[in-house]
Amino acid sequence: MTLLLLRAAVGSREGGRVHAFVFTFSAMFLWFFAAVALGQAPARQPQQQLGGPAGAVREVTVTAIPGVVAAGATWSLVWQGTDNADGIVGTDDGGLLFAQEQPNRISKLDQNDKVSVFVQNTRGAGSVSLDARGRLVAAQRTCTDPGRREPCPEPPAIGVIYPEGERRILAERFQGQSIGRPNDLVASRQGTVYFTSGGAFSISPSGTVARVGTNLRTNGIMLSPDEKILYVTNGPVVVAFDVQGDGTVRNQRNFAKLEAGGAGDGLAVDAAGRLYVTSAPGVQVFSAEGKYLGVIPTPRAVMSVAFSGPGKRTLYVSAAGALNADGTEVSTPPGVRNNAKSLFKIPMLAQGFPGRAK
Repeated sequence: MTLLLLRAAVGSREGGRVHAFVFTFSAMFLWFFAAVALGQAPARQPQQQLGGPAGAVREVTVTAIPGVVAAGATWSLVWQGTDNADGIVGTDDGGLLFAQEQPNRISKLDQNDKVSVFVQNTRGAGSVSLDARGRLVAAQRTCTDPGRREPCPEPPAIGVIYPEGERRILAERFQGQSIGRPNDLVASRQGTVYFTSGGAFSISPSGTVARVGTNLRTNGIMLSPDEKILYVTNGPVVVAFDVQGDGTVRNQRNFAKLEAGGAGDGLAVDAAGRLYVTSAPGVQVFSAEGKYLGVIPTPRAVMSVAFSGPGKRTLYVSAAGALNADGTEVSTPPGVRNNAKSLFKIPMLAQGFPGRAK
């Protein structure tokens, strides 16, 4: 395990805005290296920060990206806490669902930034997607949580967790082996679920699990608005595949390079087909053709990203770290994981794709 340490700032909140007065910023993110099932390269797990602060507040200035975000647009802090927040997805009513793996629940942030519990007993869901039927599909990680101390009878899985009456497992194994620790997922309108777990995989509507691509160190996964292209992060680049009518994919290729630096994590698309990629510097934006358009710097290193809010014109991110009530960074003793996370939002010129939740 390699740990890149951050010395966090003492920050403050005023009117929902985050300000950093002093910070020394040595590096972004924890990289978690461990054996992953199926011999795939491991995915980055920033939530596994051991000891100290989980991130650093930084003061940022947003510059214009034509058609995407206005110059001077401001991030607002809408939630923060010590119990994790990742794998976000927007809802039809303008809310936001976020996965809290360790408390074993999915929480919902409404348009007024009020939080409630949406689903409980999620089998350690760490990321979610809504399918064409409105069912909540989750990457269920229970037994792969490195912080668990008690015996765990539930293997990791991809499964439907909402509505309650439709709970079921879609996949637990591939070629006789565990699927490992699933990271991210997206459900297509055609019924295929694509997910990452070291590598990338698909689950057909009939339940067949297949590998997607080769030589990938994956994290985020996303479909284009027309669902003809599947995007997968692969370290400092994003790869793309052509999606066939039956949900299978072909023609693996590099789609875009993260020109602002860092490694790709979460993904989102907008109505114009632009791709949004979270990374240590912020959210990097690419045209539908893979042209780098710019970066929206973020107050903290970010993991997942989604459009929601009125008209789907608000961009949300989950970020590493949070502040205590006294304005200091949440930290933990040496060897104890810091799962502190924050959720931020920013008004956009771009509109999220209205034809699919994620």
